[in-house]
Amino acid sequence: MKYVVTVNGKKFEVEVEKVGGAGKSLSRQPAERRETVVKSEPVIETKVAAAPVEAAPAATSTTGGTTITSPMPGSILDVKVNVGDKVTFGQTLAILEAMKMENDIPATVDGEVAEIRVKKGDVVETDSVLIVLK
Repeated sequence: MKYVVTVNGKKFEVEVEKVGGAGKSLSRQPAERRETVVKSEPVIETKVAAAPVEAAPAATSTTGGTTITSPMPGSILDVKVNVGDKVTFGQTLAILEAMKMENDIPATVDGEVAEIRVKKGDVVETDSVLIVLK
């Protein structure tokens, strides 16, 4: 049997089939409406100024380049650059897995990759030099 049902002002066409012979007919009358009133204190909105965030200073190597170091212990999942590549600030240079999470290792300055001291699969400690930029 097909029926047209209106719910919240929208019409829907529904089809009803009889299934098996052991069905039961249920009817429920809506309960009387109850309202609960909760009194609360007035809400005062305040704004808290966030502390300024400063970028971590780029570490400088003894060769005059900028070293990119590991922020935490972990293993290198991928190195995204090669020696000689030009990179820009924020560009992902490598991916470090630490605590079951993948962490992008970004360039801290614009430059050129001078040296890559790690490869995929290497295990590194905090502050290990990964890449040197010039």
